[in-house]
Amino acid sequence: MASKEQVVRDLDRVIGLIKTKAKDIPPETRKQMMEETIQHFDQYVSPGWLKYRKSVSSETDGHAVLEWEDGGAYFYGLDGEKFLDCLGGFGIYTAGHSQPEIVDVVKAQLDRQGLHSQELLDPLRGYLAKAMADITPGDLQQCFFTNCGTEAVEMALKLARFKTGGRWFISTVRAFHGKTAGSLAVGGKGTYREPYLPLVQQVTHVEYGDIDAMRKAIENLEFVGEKLAAVILEPIQGEAGVIVPPPGYLKEVRQLCDEHNIPLILDEIQTGMGRTGTMWRCEAEDVVPDVMTFGKAFGGGVMPITGFICRPHMWSQELIDNPYLLGSTTFGGNPVCCSAAIATIRFMLAHDIPGQCRDKGAKLKAGLEAAWKKYPKLVDEVRGAGLMLAVEFADDEIGYAFSKNMYAHNVIIAGTLNNSKTIRFEPTAVMTDEEIDFVIQAVDESLAQVQADMG
Repeated sequence: MASKEQVVRDLDRVIGLIKTKAKDIPPETRKQMMEETIQHFDQYVSPGWLKYRKSVSSETDGHAVLEWEDGGAYFYGLDGEKFLDCLGGFGIYTAGHSQPEIVDVVKAQLDRQGLHSQELLDPLRGYLAKAMADITPGDLQQCFFTNCGTEAVEMALKLARFKTGGRWFISTVRAFHGKTAGSLAVGGKGTYREPYLPLVQQVTHVEYGDIDAMRKAIENLEFVGEKLAAVILEPIQGEAGVIVPPPGYLKEVRQLCDEHNIPLILDEIQTGMGRTGTMWRCEAEDVVPDVMTFGKAFGGGVMPITGFICRPHMWSQELIDNPYLLGSTTFGGNPVCCSAAIATIRFMLAHDIPGQCRDKGAKLKAGLEAAWKKYPKLVDEVRGAGLMLAVEFADDEIGYAFSKNMYAHNVIIAGTLNNSKTIRFEPTAVMTDEEIDFVIQAVDESLAQVQADMG
């Protein structure tokens, strides 16, 4: 344990750095920061993060790229490195990096108030909830705001159980809904679930996109007397590798749920906010869920805010009588995060971000498909919608080598900790046509290098 005086001195130095642009930090200080960051992650965070990051190179005596600034479609390193972002924080940066129209609103809110009292009425939460009801399909209306995606899913699952009195959930194989206990239970990847088993026990998983499997699971549970709380789906599976279901699948699931009086939860945390070419992916199949979770890009890449919106029939009288019964997250729906979401919605509507995702995604996808055709022994498939795309390679080794080569071209794509066979492309919607051309060229050159290196 350090002395109070030492901690204050250390943090005074860090605060001074926070207030300094990269160009104004002396070279010797930047070198010190790089060395300290590696040490701090190794000793105080987890050494595994150093192994995971492509930005830490053992080939150059432990050199690391420290991200310090961002803007538009780019991240900037402390030493002036410039990286075109095609990872997009797995969907966070749809509106771009440090979008001025969003940042200015957040700064204005911070100048007045950051957090709320927990007792008085905070008007921005009401304005944001109204805006969400205005931009979501059907009669989705009641909002509950949270801090991260898995928390939003947890609350949605609790709502379904509370409303129906049911205990069973049906999810899908390879689904990803977060990493807290309830979200893991409905997740469909053994890698994440096994260390924590047993989780919530009343969950069954069916093959994604198979309506007959979904129907049979519902009928079997009902036949043995079990009551279902909800079906939960991603409109497009993200973590699984951008798996797009067959046309009509979501609508068929909706019809099944209606026939059996089961709530349908759609997890739009990654697919929503314009990412796939419509504001919400469920709009592409004209489906209205009973509960819809949202997040990722909802805070404009500036502030963390997530939540769910549900149809009025899901909000029972007990929740009206006791609004804290579902949850009472301390920071959920706080004013500064609500200001970011309000500015983000306005920005996306005014600049047709869903349309930009659709059109720019079509161009990027065509470039990736051309590379697939050119390198058929390396690439197995290109798939996705809008700016939520994936390239599946012949094996993990090829995907890992491709990822490293793209990084050498100063293009950031998905990490490769758990699986490099499928690499996701989720760039910003503000990326220009010239920048898309640059990415396509980098893909071609990276695959050519992989082919040369692997023979």
